[in-house]
Amino acid sequence: MRPMMIESQGFEPRCYALVPAAGVGARSGAALPKQYVSVAGCAMMAHTLDALLKVQRLTATLVVLAPDDAQFEAAVPGFQGERAWVARCGGASRAESVAQGLMELRARGAQPHDWVLVHDAARCLVRPEWVTGLIEACEADEVGGLLAMPVADTMKEEGEGAQGSRIARTLDRRHKWLAQTPQMFRLGLLQPALAGADASVTDEASAVEALGHQPLLVAAPLENFKLTWPADFELAERLLRSRA
Repeated sequence: MRPMMIESQGFEPRCYALVPAAGVGARSGAALPKQYVSVAGCAMMAHTLDALLKVQRLTATLVVLAPDDAQFEAAVPGFQGERAWVARCGGASRAESVAQGLMELRARGAQPHDWVLVHDAARCLVRPEWVTGLIEACEADEVGGLLAMPVADTMKEEGEGAQGSRIARTLDRRHKWLAQTPQMFRLGLLQPALAGADASVTDEASAVEALGHQPLLVAAPLENFKLTWPADFELAERLLRSRA
């Protein structure tokens, strides 16, 4: 299928960041939503948003929170200004929060031909130059793309029903990549892609793939990892302090 062309109406496309942050991050083992866990002196999400606000190519960054979120302003006091947007319209899943966020962007003036960069709040080690590199790589592309890292390790598949975790087979790692974020697509493509998504869709790129498109892979380092498990927070703490 050829990529769906979005009518630009003669206007230069703008770029918006969208950060879904309505979840609780149960796997982190924290007593509060993981986006508010302190890492290197401030809430994890504060590092994420600080990096995005430094990307000059972004018209604005929209954070999508849970409707009952009462912690954000106190936890992330530095997220302010005309390019810092907040909406308490998050859903029960990431896909729902992103979809609601896209509707909010439309309500604030974003157009179908504008780009949306969806980024995980839990990837707090992202650097502004990586985001700028993604924009530069994708802005002339018909589909869009995402930051990702080529698989370097040998990959094993676990056997079903085996006692303990045992190898069923070794997978071919050639042409395999680990998806990261941001993931950058035009609003007019991403909105219908998510509307038609099923349980097999785990990120924005897979929703776009389900429509028959092939997003661009833009290489990024391992440092852009997602904080999920307790040990991830310890590693992020060391890396962020080493930057300072």
